[in-house]
Order: sequence, then C-alpha cells, then structure tokens
Amino acid sequence: MSEPATLEIISDGISEDEVIFPPGDILSDEPPLESDLHREQIDLLIRLLKLWWQERQDFYASGNLTIYYSPNQKKSEHFRGPDFFVVLGTQKKDRKSWVVWQEDGKYPNLIVEILSSSTTAVDKGLKKQVYQDTFRTPDYFWFDPVTMELQGFHLVDGKYQEIQTTTDGRLWSQQLELYLGVYEGKLRFFTTENQLILSSEELAEQERLRAQQAEVRAEQAEQEIARLREVLRTQGIDLENI
Repeated sequence: MSEPATLEIISDGISEDEVIFPPGDILSDEPPLESDLHREQIDLLIRLLKLWWQERQDFYASGNLTIYYSPNQKKSEHFRGPDFFVVLGTQKKDRKSWVVWQEDGKYPNLIVEILSSSTTAVDKGLKKQVYQDTFRTPDYFWFDPVTMELQGFHLVDGKYQEIQTTTDGRLWSQQLELYLGVYEGKLRFFTTENQLILSSEELAEQERLRAQQAEVRAEQAEQEIARLREVLRTQGIDLENI
C-alpha cells in the first residue's frame, strides 16, 4: 500500500530569525463554497465516514479546510484546501486547519475534489499534480455533482494510475477499504459487499420502517387468530373449553 509523503524541513540557508513560525491554531483560509450542492456533498461524505468509523480514534476526516505544508513552516506559502480529505494514523480531534509540520509530517491518505465550472481545470491539473508529487496522497478522486462525472486515481510508483470502475460504476479506495459510487445524485460510500453506507437519517428511517412493518405483521397475526377462532366457533368448537 502506498504511503503519503511526510514533510521534509529544508533550510536552504534560511536562518531561524528569517523563518516565520505561525501559531498552532492557524485558521483555515478556504473561500466560500460555490453552491449548496458542493456544501451538502462535502458535509455528507464527512458525516458518513465519521458514522461508519465511529469506534475508531485513529483518523481525521474534514473538508474545505486548508492544509498548510510549507517546508519553511510559513502560513503565507504552500497551502491547499481539498474539498474532502482523510488522514489515517492520527488523532481524532477537531482542528481549525491541517498544519503538516505540526502533524508529524502527515499528508492526506485520500482526497476528493468536488468539481465546479470555476475549479475543474485546477482540480484536474495543478491540484492533481500537487497531490501526486508533493502530498503523495495514495487515493485521489474527483466528482462533478452536476454531470455525475466520477474519476479516481491511485498512486503507483510515485505516479497516479486511473482506478478502473466496477460493473456498478464504482471505484475502490485502498486507503478507506470502501467503494465510492454515485447514488441518487450523491457521491456515497459502499462496503466490500456493495452495501450502501447509510447516514444517521437513513438509519433512523430504516428503523422506523422496520417498526412499522413489525406492527403491521402483529396486527395481521391478530386478525388471522380472530378469523380462525370464528371458523372454529361456527363448527361448534369453543376454544375456552379445550
């Protein structure tokens, strides 16, 4: 399995006085999302993975959050803001941004960019190059919530190789050990058994339907018992005396 790169601190002859060391609570520097579609899609991916991995404490999943990765540890240079990303082997806690040099040099294990008319060229070009050559992120996907275009890449020998789709049109993520696919116009996660990973709302609805079906079955059973009692009664059989 490919591992993401770790940050190498390069001095290049810069003295300590010349390096700007930002505080540990750097705020994310990401611009507003382009549309409700983008915000809802990013939020859905975050909620789904956190719910699926609710027992795990060794990952960080976020979106539209700045990743600072300057080798000089400067906030003013070298930063990117993936729409959705996951870092494995780290502490599960809230953060204002992801600062690589304060996270043991860790970069994302998986990144998903949600395409838009204003970002498609960058997401497919410059960002893909940065994620491949600098981040060395093993799994990179992009998804267009309008056209439903979904494409994925896995890092092989330092270069992104396109991930082949399954017969269901899904893409395998080695890092998450889950499939990514489109369901009802949204990018979703699927298990190795091709089961859709449900949101908390969908789980609640599923439970409500189960309870409703159980109630219907119980009512039908009571009606059947009453019918059989009536049949026996017309035949002169009194169950009370048996």
